Amino acid sequence: MMYYLVKLISNIVCIMPLSLRRGLGSLIGNLCWPVVPAKRKRMAIDNIRRSLGLSEEQASSIAKASGIRFGPMFMEVLHMPRLNASNIKQQVALTGGENLEAALSMGRGAVLATAHSGNWELLGAALAMHGFPLVAVVQKQTNQAMDRFINEYRTNAGMHVTYKQGVREMVKLLGTGKIIGLLMDQDNHVDGVFVEFFGRMASTPQGAAALARLNNAPIIPAFITENPDGTHTAIIHPPVMVEKTSDREYDIRSTTQQLTGIIEQHIRQHPHEWFWLHNRWKTAPPKTTDIVDSK
Repeated sequence: MMYYLVKLISNIVCIMPLSLRRGLGSLIGNLCWPVVPAKRKRMAIDNIRRSLGLSEEQASSIAKASGIRFGPMFMEVLHMPRLNASNIKQQVALTGGENLEAALSMGRGAVLATAHSGNWELLGAALAMHGFPLVAVVQKQTNQAMDRFINEYRTNAGMHVTYKQGVREMVKLLGTGKIIGLLMDQDNHVDGVFVEFFGRMASTPQGAAALARLNNAPIIPAFITENPDGTHTAIIHPPVMVEKTSDREYDIRSTTQQLTGIIEQHIRQHPHEWFWLHNRWKTAPPKTTDIVDSK
């Protein structure tokens, strides 16, 4: 029932003009902000102050903007069926697309490393519609109806969808020249590798570095940011290669640190677009963990 209800709402959103979608999205975001737990808001504000060196007022403003943007993001996802290869360039411009093309020309596939910044769902759809063979590695939603809904929209956009547990499938797809898209900016508990992020050690997913090292594939950092007129720009960075030495653990940690540094730089440029409400530093590092030094 929920699946069909969301599909109905999506059909209605698809006929709305951009101005109405943006206005309604902002309204939804502002209405939902007061129900965010005060404890989580406080955590976000404290992390922003500590990470960016801002005042309480500035940090509060960024935390709120980071939260209410999920309203417009949700509207953009509902509107995704109206996007296609013919009109995507008017909605999402690519900067650095040649970097992704150069990576694929190596013939080893590529790993796309991105973050929960901007509308990452739109980033994946846009790359697929621009003709890039993207595989979206996703977390299975607890709500089955919503899982079906979002994966259907991802597939319709041209993405291949696989769940995080499908490591063998990822390796196979990478070997066939696909782009494996991975989000790598959330706390990864005891399974992560600890690297420096905004001056603090953070448990970080190591999948991008490990997968790329296995196939000697390039890693492409990529992000998306919203323009003032409601359109978006996808920013594609030059390839990062894993230095393959006899020390696998060092190779993965070093590359993960490099990628995390690129993510941090993007967040510094667009702080209001990152997901500050997530407890990024939740897992404490072992006392013996040191910041990675370059060899």
